[in-house]
Amino acid sequence: MTVSLFQIFSIGIGPSSSHTVGPMRAALQFISDIEKNGRLDEVANIRIELFGSLAMTGEGHGTDIAVLLGLEGEKPEECDPASVQPRVAFILSNCTIHLLSKRTISFHKETDLIFHRGRRLPYHSNAMRFKAFDEFGAELYKQIFYSIGGGFIIDHEQI
Repeated sequence: MTVSLFQIFSIGIGPSSSHTVGPMRAALQFISDIEKNGRLDEVANIRIELFGSLAMTGEGHGTDIAVLLGLEGEKPEECDPASVQPRVAFILSNCTIHLLSKRTISFHKETDLIFHRGRRLPYHSNAMRFKAFDEFGAELYKQIFYSIGGGFIIDHEQI
């Protein structure tokens, strides 16, 4: 795998690319994959689980914010820092999130964004599990990602 200097020094929100750029890219890839499969309109609920290091420092490092923005379709390199806090405040106060800026669903941080502070997945300490459910609670899609440093992510299927 060839990596350029510009890929290593990526722009993003927060103090750590592993905790913000990677999670934002993972959230965007997850929701984009659902859309590519023609199932975005079926999504009624999203659940995100953070494990290991992401769970331990996630709120302080902005992992939670990065994930929410990624689900809304934001890319780390295009994210306007001035819009971050107002957008997140809107999501949290209205208990809704606008997936890919196309579909609005209910979102409650207390139940839909889970920090497993004492748990770690086997492959890497920066792990995230995303799940999408339909209106009846049936699981539509699930993906596990690892943020492996420098904003790079690996889908569990790539291991």
